[in-house]
Amino acid sequence: MRTESKTITRRRLAAGLLGAAAFARTAAAAGTEVRVVSSGGFAAAYRALAPQFEQMSGDRLVTEWGPSMGATPGAIPARLARGEPIDAVVMVAAALDRLVAAGTVMADSRTDLARSGIGAAVRQGAPKPDIGTVAALRSTLLAARSVAYSDSASGVYLRDTLFPRLGIAAEMARTARMIPAEPVGAVVARGEAELGFQQLSELRPIAGIDLLGPLPAEVQKYTLFAAGVPAAARQPAAARALIRFLASPDAATAIVASGMEPASRTP
Repeated sequence: MRTESKTITRRRLAAGLLGAAAFARTAAAAGTEVRVVSSGGFAAAYRALAPQFEQMSGDRLVTEWGPSMGATPGAIPARLARGEPIDAVVMVAAALDRLVAAGTVMADSRTDLARSGIGAAVRQGAPKPDIGTVAALRSTLLAARSVAYSDSASGVYLRDTLFPRLGIAAEMARTARMIPAEPVGAVVARGEAELGFQQLSELRPIAGIDLLGPLPAEVQKYTLFAAGVPAAARQPAAARALIRFLASPDAATAIVASGMEPASRTP
């Protein structure tokens, strides 16, 4: 009986070891889980490119979204400050540079991806005012009963630079408001703002709005998006591979389709 008991024990142990080995092989085959946080400006391109990267690499991307700046808890700097496990960030380059300077993101991982101009939109079916010239844009802004703009780079530019440059800062302070942590297009689509401004790449995917086009060239502001690997990343090698792919010529078609210009093609 004792011999039989020992034999059963050895068989169970062997079976357990074989099961553990099989689990390890399955986990290895499944690839690495890479946690990414991206700002909305790059979201349309990223959604098209993420499945391609997963198929090529065998890694799995776990993605969340958040603004590049601002005081909301979901903002990328706030997430990093409270120690969220993030392997790669995609965000406005100027905000990323501040994280690099602080040592929060590894300097040698910082990579330009694309740039996007600012556009305007109205609710679908509403009259389309003219923004084709600086004078027309100024008149349209003054005539609008309500204007929405983002709490990220494009909105900061409108509030701090464009409105004062057009000499309408006081008027816009009464009719315009900054939208935190939500696409401006969604606010316009609900009818909560007559006119909305944000990066074209963020306006394009929103249903229920009509695009008016980009700002006139004389007052256009391009926002550069870049990616980097946080210093505390758990999967830095896989994150760097993702960033190389997003910056590669293979990603250019999706970036252009989203309304942006690949960084490799910009002056």
